[in-house]
Amino acid sequence: VQLQAFGGGSVQPGGSLRLSCAASGFALDSAHIGWFRQAPGKVREGLSCFTRNNGGTKYADSVKGRFTISRDKAKNIVYLEMNNLKPEDTAVYYCAADRAAFRTGICRAIPRFYEYWGQGTLVTVSS
Repeated sequence: VQLQAFGGGSVQPGGSLRLSCAASGFALDSAHIGWFRQAPGKVREGLSCFTRNNGGTKYADSVKGRFTISRDKAKNIVYLEMNNLKPEDTAVYYCAADRAAFRTGICRAIPRFYEYWGQGTLVTVSS
């Protein structure tokens, strides 16, 4: 089971980026998939998640209305579209998978629920 997050980069405030999370070894729609970020000196923050099978989504207040999570089943990729980026969005972004079958219902972007993590991708928002 592997996850790979990519698509980070440098962007000016107000700009956009799309992050991708590709999986190997399992189907992404069989797990809750979450996006998280961690800025220097801060705790890891849950941003959004995509519920296994039914595709329900949740967003943190800090990104609601600006970020959109989506899934391409055929490509086995989950995306995080990020718009109107702000300097405070600067962080390393991670995707992760919660494959625990007992955690039913809608996903929750709580880091300790996720057992598989991709390497991070750096997003820098600066003028």
